[in-house]
Amino acid sequence: MYGTVAKLRVKPGGLDELKNWSPDPDGQARGAVAIYAFQMDDDPNEVYTVALFESREAYVANAESPEQDKRYRQMLKSLEGEPEWHDGEVVYHQEY
Repeated sequence: MYGTVAKLRVKPGGLDELKNWSPDPDGQARGAVAIYAFQMDDDPNEVYTVALFESREAYVANAESPEQDKRYRQMLKSLEGEPEWHDGEVVYHQEY
């Protein structure tokens, strides 16, 4: 698996809008496995997301698609600035 961890700074009052935003509302992101979002206890306007894909190739294909770029630009309206991205290979996971 491959994916990204992103640090987001949400505009005041923008969290509900961000929760309603979907990076893949029509299920078109081939190879997508899961997306998680964490709101920080210490700062409710700080959110970390994890997006997982079956492979690096699937992740890159999604990231480079015009449809994803359009959805990304929509998401930016809820944020104070660009997210901080950290891409990488999943080297361990465990499901319960």
